[in-house]
Amino acid sequence: MDEDKKPEAQTPPAAAQPKAEPVKAASAEAASSGADKPSGTAPAAAAKPPAASPGAAVKPAAPARPPRPKVPPKKAPAVMEVEPWQGSLVDALTERFGDAIKEFSTYRGQDFLVAELPSVASIIEYLKLEQDFDYLVDITAVDNPEKEKRFEVIWIIYSFARNTRIRIKASAGADEKPNTAATLHRTADWLEREVFDMFGIEFEGHPNMTRILLPDEWQGHPLRKEYSIIQQDQDWVRENLQIESAQ
Repeated sequence: MDEDKKPEAQTPPAAAQPKAEPVKAASAEAASSGADKPSGTAPAAAAKPPAASPGAAVKPAAPARPPRPKVPPKKAPAVMEVEPWQGSLVDALTERFGDAIKEFSTYRGQDFLVAELPSVASIIEYLKLEQDFDYLVDITAVDNPEKEKRFEVIWIIYSFARNTRIRIKASAGADEKPNTAATLHRTADWLEREVFDMFGIEFEGHPNMTRILLPDEWQGHPLRKEYSIIQQDQDWVRENLQIESAQ
């Protein structure tokens, strides 16, 4: 039975496999080969940053500042172009009051005269009793602190019979008091009080020279130039209205 066994096949020895070179050696070889290149060779370009995604928000650029507006040059004060006022009324006033009336002029069809302050009440009386100017329309004033006599007081009177309106103007210093016209025209009572309230001009002989628009305790006169357009009597507002002024 041993003779019937076939001899086992002999497997030939495997061929010797060549050993792989370490990776470090290849890297060193590449480095040494790069060192042998000329120094003028440009280095490799840096990697580009990744592009922004299409949906990313882009911050808008700040708007450009608008140019500053040019400051317009200061205009010269307007000149009141007047014409001489002539006529029978002018002649009558000149004969009666002489140098007390300093000017007779017309501006755009509106007649006016400029008189000395102490003579105004007498002129108003004469015009009412002898020239039919029986309606005192208004009394107002203009403040110009740069002038020696800072106030210009204006009386506007009207004649129904003549259908004519004239103005009487007179300059007044801060401490000067025009004579009241309240004994000639009842309208002068409130009109003179308003001028006092707004400008601080007192009228000599007025029966009740008190404020008419503002409270009696109010400090200051709003139409004087030194009184700011938004100024208020803060103490009065706080005490009487129990509020802090918004001005």
